Amino acid sequence: MLLSDYGKHLLLPENQFKDFVRPAPFIPDSPGHHAEWLNAIKNGTPTGSPFSYAGPLTEANHLGNVAHRAGGKILWDAKEMRITNMETANQFLSREPRAGWKLG
Repeated sequence: MLLSDYGKHLLLPENQFKDFVRPAPFIPDSPGHHAEWLNAIKNGTPTGSPFSYAGPLTEANHLGNVAHRAGGKILWDAKEMRITNMETANQFLSREPRAGWKLG
């Protein structure tokens, strides 16, 4: 298991990974989220986490939360954006907006 934040990375259980040697860095340092975003707009330079990567990653992460809330394994139809094996789990995919707000 990897326990990680922006400044610390820990492999668990620690005793199994005490001799692990992390690879040399190969991703360039970011100038910061906002600077990356502005550079992408102005110059067309890629960001460190383009939507083509971040979108599916975020979808998978949120579907893990949906499965947890639903209490079981879910089967996701990405094209239809529906859970196909547990109809009741689809309720966790969206919510009604607060008063004064609307979808679309």
